[in-house]
Amino acid sequence: MTDYAARRMMMVDTQIRPSDVTKFPIIDAMLSVPRESFVPSALREAAYVGENVSLGGNRVVLEPRSLAKMLDALDITGDELVLDIGCGLGYSSAVMARMAEAVIAVEEDEGLAEEAQSLLVDFGADNVILHTGPLAEGAPEHGPYDVITIQGAVAHLPEGILAQLKDGGRIACLFAEGALGVARVGYKIDGHISWRYAFNAGAPVLPGFESHAAFTL
Repeated sequence: MTDYAARRMMMVDTQIRPSDVTKFPIIDAMLSVPRESFVPSALREAAYVGENVSLGGNRVVLEPRSLAKMLDALDITGDELVLDIGCGLGYSSAVMARMAEAVIAVEEDEGLAEEAQSLLVDFGADNVILHTGPLAEGAPEHGPYDVITIQGAVAHLPEGILAQLKDGGRIACLFAEGALGVARVGYKIDGHISWRYAFNAGAPVLPGFESHAAFTL
């Protein structure tokens, strides 16, 4: 077992399972995807620490616990199409690619997107399509989606994103509320979103998802 493989196992045993995430597809994906490959090379030693890893520019790779609990609440199945907004270097997309039929990964930073494309190809995630464009616009041409994930906090959720979710689909968002955010899962029923509390976590607000004065849940 390589040093990084041992760290992945320790991550699962000390950060994921104790957070009540025990579903096999999630555990298997997080044991299989080399997180160290999807963070900036200078931060590889921090890849398995239980914290968000900075990508620069107020962007992060979400801590393993946050991603795992998000996936646990979403319960992605193998016939579903996922929209992954703010994929960064592609870690979350690589993880979900092992659980879903296909993942559309959205990244607006051209440098991150180019590197993510290369890393995802190297990993063999051939069911991930990288879409370069504004995060807040999503990727409507590939939708509608069974599941939408947002890899960072939101203070305002554009209606255009919600419009890309299928009726009966789920969306996971980390809402910025004070120092600690609140992760909620929204279920789209008859065109309306019903939100349920999932867990608490923190992350920077993504570009395009900043606060708008009149926004309420």
